Amino acid sequence: MQTSLITKINKKDIELLKNIERAVFPPLPRSFAALMEMYEVNYMQLRLLCGDIKNLKGSYISTQGNGISLRLEVKEQTAHTSVLLMTYDFSENEDPRPDLNIQIYHDSRQANVISCRCKFIGEQAAIKALNNETQLLCQWRANRFLFKWVKYLKRQGHQF
Repeated sequence: MQTSLITKINKKDIELLKNIERAVFPPLPRSFAALMEMYEVNYMQLRLLCGDIKNLKGSYISTQGNGISLRLEVKEQTAHTSVLLMTYDFSENEDPRPDLNIQIYHDSRQANVISCRCKFIGEQAAIKALNNETQLLCQWRANRFLFKWVKYLKRQGHQF
């Protein structure tokens, strides 16, 4: 005698399966879970670009061919965290953009953009400030920028 699978699964089993399904599939974009995942990916990418971040001290320059030099500066270094400034190394008269201050959490292996200056200047910045973006969306955009920028830098051959 065969029993159908449907008769063996009860409501509790169905709820358990739904919870497992949610855990297995990636988090929704722009969600808190996706942001935490992006922190982890950014940490891994920065490790590939910079090596052992815990042992970095001072400033570093990476130059590739005719491209603009990339500068990495260690702003703070403790046993559990580091703060890095990453920017292009323009001439002294030019405004360095983009520039990102990145907090590295060594224990949890995460990297988070704590401040950035990208393309918004003057009136653009004022218009941007009027937009009612949530802190989550703001963090998402800054860290997504870091994710894409580091991928681009690695393709260009930059290394510290």
